[in-house]
Amino acid sequence: MPIKSVDHCKFCNSSSFVEFQAKERMLGLGDEFTYQHCQDCGSIQLKTIPEDLSNYYPRDYYSFSLLVKSSPIKNLLKSARMRLFLLGIDFLSPVYGYWLKKLNPKFNHKIADLGCGNGQLIYELNAGGFTNLHGFDPYVEKDLALAENCFLWKKELSQTDEKFDIIMMHHSFEHMAEPLQVLKDCHVHLKRGGKLLIRTPVADSEVFEKEKDLWVQLDAPRHLVIPSLKGFEVIARKAGFRLNEVEFDSDAFQFLGTELYKKGYSLNPENLENYFSPGEKKDYQKKALQYNEKGLGDQVCFYLERED
Repeated sequence: MPIKSVDHCKFCNSSSFVEFQAKERMLGLGDEFTYQHCQDCGSIQLKTIPEDLSNYYPRDYYSFSLLVKSSPIKNLLKSARMRLFLLGIDFLSPVYGYWLKKLNPKFNHKIADLGCGNGQLIYELNAGGFTNLHGFDPYVEKDLALAENCFLWKKELSQTDEKFDIIMMHHSFEHMAEPLQVLKDCHVHLKRGGKLLIRTPVADSEVFEKEKDLWVQLDAPRHLVIPSLKGFEVIARKAGFRLNEVEFDSDAFQFLGTELYKKGYSLNPENLENYFSPGEKKDYQKKALQYNEKGLGDQVCFYLERED
């Protein structure tokens, strides 16, 4: 039985919607779903959430891939690289460096990653020298210690009593059905002055405006909500956060994946690798950077701070 349909926007509470249909395209299943596009704040949400979404998250789904561990020697090199990077020496910078540098964490900060999948990110942060890392994902098989001081928990944030200096969500927020409650839970579990980082697709994107249901990051039915900038600001204030910065960080994927869907292809590594020439990929990446500069990209980093 599906979860009850909603009749209001989960971001601004408006009841003014335009509905549209979208198919499951990533796996090529073709199942059709109804999305609601809020006419007041511009956010998007799945109208009726299936009770069982497991068919749309196969075991080879990217976030459930096997954790890749490094040798002790390589981890020492990663630790040295991290320390240089956080000192402002961008020599072989970590791929996640741009947002990490803005968070400016201390190595002993207690950090949580929500919807962390296999925990690869917190493992890499641990290898880089961070000593208090916790990944939360109710869909992993079991609780697990990935390394010393680096833990993977099979539960929601709301099911722990712990408080954190930093909470992160890297493309997991859009998979959560109740965005306001998610932010309220984060507020409860952040220490005073704690920081929240959310990376997510946004509905303001030029690609969604032009391509609608073919936009690759609509990702029906896995993406349950996609905020607009306006809609996100509304729930951030309600949950007790100050929004310090919005940074567009889209890349060529918004064009590559959407073009595959327009041609009727599913989204798999072979299609992404073989369908486009190196020159086309380079041009799309350049276009993505231009979109980011104009605020037209399809994903952002929200940098927030708990207000007391």
